[in-house]
Amino acid sequence: MTGSATQGIKTVLHPVSDLARARDVYAALLGVAPQTDSSYYVGFEVEGQQIGLVPGGGPQGMTSPVAYWHVPDIEAKLAEVTAAGATVQDPVRDVGGGRLVATVTDPDGNVLGLLQDR
Repeated sequence: MTGSATQGIKTVLHPVSDLARARDVYAALLGVAPQTDSSYYVGFEVEGQQIGLVPGGGPQGMTSPVAYWHVPDIEAKLAEVTAAGATVQDPVRDVGGGRLVATVTDPDGNVLGLLQDR
C-alpha cells in the first residue's frame, strides 16, 4: 500500500444536546477543565488526546462521535481514501487556527474524520 501514513487518531468530537451538562460530565471524566470553552465548541486536551463537544452536532450535523485521523496532507489523504472507495461527506474546510478538517464515509456508512494542522 502506498500513500501517506496518518499520525493516528488524536481528536474525537462528540455531538451533544446540552453543552453545559456535557462539559461537566467530560470535565469529571477527564479530570481537567476545558482548554476551549465557547457556545459552539468545548474542547479538552489530555495526554495529547483532544476531546471536543459540539452542540447539536455542529454544521456537519454529527449524530455520533467522529474520530479524526491526523494527517500531514489532507488533500492527498482525501484523494487516496476516495480512490479506495470512501465517499466525501464534508469536503476540506478551514475551521480556524490553521486547522483543516474533512469527513468521509466508508462503504458501510461509518464517518471518518481527517484533520491537518498547518
